[in-house]
Amino acid sequence: MSKSPFNSPSRRAFLAGSAALIGAPALAQNVPAGQASRDPTQSVRRNISSFRSLAWQPYFDNLRNGAILVDIDSRAVHYWNEAQTVYKLYPSSVPLTEDLTRRGRTRVILKDPEPDWRPTPSMKKRNPEWPDYIGPGPQNPLGTRSLHLSWTYYRIHGTHDTRKIGRKSSNGCIGLYNEHIEELYAMANVGTQVLLI
Repeated sequence: MSKSPFNSPSRRAFLAGSAALIGAPALAQNVPAGQASRDPTQSVRRNISSFRSLAWQPYFDNLRNGAILVDIDSRAVHYWNEAQTVYKLYPSSVPLTEDLTRRGRTRVILKDPEPDWRPTPSMKKRNPEWPDYIGPGPQNPLGTRSLHLSWTYYRIHGTHDTRKIGRKSSNGCIGLYNEHIEELYAMANVGTQVLLI
């Protein structure tokens, strides 16, 4: 009877070593093998640039009614409350292109606890197949909460599509994970100052 190459010590060592290498990414993330949250064969591009905390003083004269800073380049939303006891930093989605991006000072004019969505005229022109209206719920592109800004059609809102966060993926608005917009929604007020840079 001939010896099988699958039973040789070098073959067993090779297979054991290969299995260890395959499991290494999950171990490095402290995720038990077989319980990874995404398909490890799929490449996912994420924004990893300059996601850092900032001081409010270079951007605002005061924190009356709180302040929200949206940093388009680092894809981050910063929030400071009026009493200077709360500072939050959230990853965000930003507009797809520079022509969809608006920068400058605005403010929160409406807090919408159950946003519904209608495409803007320019969105409908670019995407005529889009529906004219989507009510609140899991299909709504505005997620679970929305902060309307004083600029027509501009919002800071949630999203059910978490792949958009950290990317250039919106038609002009700033998107947050639903749990983050819910937290920001609870802290921000009508009149909270907003600066997009």
